[in-house]
Amino acid sequence: MEPLLPFNLLPGDAGDGGLARNLHRQLRTAVLEGRLAPGYALPSSRRLALHLGVGRNTVIAAYDQLVAAGFARGRAGARLVVSLPGAACAPVSRLAAVAQRDTDARIAPAWRTPPPRVAYDAPLPDRCFRVGTPENRDFDHATWRRLAAQAQRTAAQQPFIYGLAQGLPRLRAAIAGHAAHVRAVACGADDIVITCGAQECFDLLARLLVVAGATKVAVENPGYPALRAAFLAAGAILVPIPVDAQGMQVDAVPDGVKVICVTPSHQSPTGAVMSPARRAALLARARALDAVVIEDDYDGEYLYDPHPPDALQTLDREQRVFYVGTFSKSLFPTLRKGFVVAPGWARAALLDIKRIAGSGGDIVPQATLAAFIEQGHLARHIRRMRGVYAQRRRAFEQGAQAHWAGWMEVSPGNAGLHLSTRITDPSMEQRIIECAQIHLPGAMPLPAYAMGAISQRGLCIGFGVADVDQIASAVRALGAALRSA
Repeated sequence: MEPLLPFNLLPGDAGDGGLARNLHRQLRTAVLEGRLAPGYALPSSRRLALHLGVGRNTVIAAYDQLVAAGFARGRAGARLVVSLPGAACAPVSRLAAVAQRDTDARIAPAWRTPPPRVAYDAPLPDRCFRVGTPENRDFDHATWRRLAAQAQRTAAQQPFIYGLAQGLPRLRAAIAGHAAHVRAVACGADDIVITCGAQECFDLLARLLVVAGATKVAVENPGYPALRAAFLAAGAILVPIPVDAQGMQVDAVPDGVKVICVTPSHQSPTGAVMSPARRAALLARARALDAVVIEDDYDGEYLYDPHPPDALQTLDREQRVFYVGTFSKSLFPTLRKGFVVAPGWARAALLDIKRIAGSGGDIVPQATLAAFIEQGHLARHIRRMRGVYAQRRRAFEQGAQAHWAGWMEVSPGNAGLHLSTRITDPSMEQRIIECAQIHLPGAMPLPAYAMGAISQRGLCIGFGVADVDQIASAVRALGAALRSA
């Protein structure tokens, strides 16, 4: 039995240029889209005509047009085979090599060799120890669905227009009130630019603040790889700054730096909370350098101390701080909603860049989030989850003290959805990492977040989706594996 085509053909009608022309167009499109690969043997004209219920002369005419255009070639005593006309017949490998050569010539060398990336998308169990994953079982899904349906109905009754680059005014006003209540951030709706998560904030700010090949940007080391990648793509000269138990070591920021990137609320990945004295020193150093500060308020909603330190933006009196926030941890990552509170002098230019980026038209998710904040659901969710996450952190701390003593200890910190550890026995480092891959799936070694070599040795462990019982069991199992070593 002769094979037919690997997709369905529609016979069409004679009014659309004739049956043969219609059939020719469908076959040609299939070749161009790759559904018919070069070398594929087409069915015989008799067989295809019978299958489509058309005359054989119709199929022969369509095949003749394919041959004439170079999309098929004949063989003596055999069926037609698919081909590509002209230069398209060049070997794929040669075309790929030419494309790669041209791409390499146009892209900056720094971007061609990006820093190592943390594998956030590696397949893992649903309940694991991956960093940055919030709990989904305690979220009020029913309320979110109801508000989303209301937003959809409202949007359907409005004119079909492009969304504002700065974001929905109603959402910006809601975020301003939320940030003032939770983090004492002084801002109004006009100070806020809505983005697609924190990563778009970093990308926009890198385009705004960096002169390629000239601007020096201080980044925490270890630190957030995706932030480094955004600034590296803009051509920044990255200056790694070590961190300690109080966060970035401000006295190590050298002269010439014009942008300082920090995560003072919950350092990523060590978990350190920057002390008030260190925050004051950082702002003073920025003043001395005439630099700006990008404050990624990472896990800022989940500070477990009764009186957490103020945000840097709250302390700023010179409009040097860009405050970046996101709802990926307080709600859920796929919402892809973040925001930047920008100083007045930078807002117009930042919005121009945002318009070029072309995002900002997702009215329904923005309206849903605005209603969720306005009606108090976000504040209630954060209060509830703050207790849940604090309990999970305590389970890790107590378990580590009981089962990991002598090998590893939990680093100081009292915030966020993850913690870090410090390996106290360097000879056990490799064994600890190997055992953690088994008993703490998703946990990452601290050097994975670093630029070059660092002195810190330990693990970064998320507990956003790990129950207390699961934590206790995993900590105990890891301790048993280390004892057996």
